[in-house]
Amino acid sequence: MRKKIVAGNWKMNLSVPEGELLAEELTKIELDKTVSTVLIPPFTHLDRVGKKLEDSGILLGAQNSHQEPKGAFTGEVSVAMLKSLCVSFTLVGHSERRTYFKEDNELLKAKTEALLSEGITPIFCCGESLEERKSGNHFETVNQQLQLLWDLAAEDFEKVILAYEPVWAIGTGETATAEQAQEMHAFIRAQIQKHFGKASDTTSIIYGGSCKPSNAKELFAQPDVDGGLIGGASLQADDFAAITNSF
Repeated sequence: MRKKIVAGNWKMNLSVPEGELLAEELTKIELDKTVSTVLIPPFTHLDRVGKKLEDSGILLGAQNSHQEPKGAFTGEVSVAMLKSLCVSFTLVGHSERRTYFKEDNELLKAKTEALLSEGITPIFCCGESLEERKSGNHFETVNQQLQLLWDLAAEDFEKVILAYEPVWAIGTGETATAEQAQEMHAFIRAQIQKHFGKASDTTSIIYGGSCKPSNAKELFAQPDVDGGLIGGASLQADDFAAITNSF
């Protein structure tokens, strides 16, 4: 069985008190217990938001991590530090990290391996730009981004969650159609099958890109879409809960 996952990436939004309030609001809403619900706030919020989530069943994620275990890396946060705050998931390779911070495959591989070594689940992001979509290179782009994962040991790969996020649909209000999302998710699953065989049956692939209450049900009904990586809609408790309850 593939896990159903809905993860809310708050990005660089909300003050710490606002984040605490949002987390508290979500703990009071009845959420689908068959879905792994994850909140991914900024680093500054992790401790206090984590305390609000205790005994709620909602899990805690981080937006980024450093690949080294410790050292003179001013402004960075290690995987061990995240683990000490009961972080269960961490994003790797989000399009904003790839674009604004020039994170390449070598770095993303090191970050993925560091997370796996500490027992934190990487949510590995991939996706194409509008130009790559229009030129018909979207499958090639995503396949290139996934290459570093094929070097993992099978038992490590099975601990990874994949997130397909068409860059042209992030924060733009544009959304891939359910058919476009399914087509890419099926392609990704075929690549997993090619490299890891039966792991393709158990690997969760979630969709990120302007997923909201109005389209979540149709997206999640697709056979290869196992949930969502939610941006703006995760900043409103009712909207995020409605998405989580869309299966």
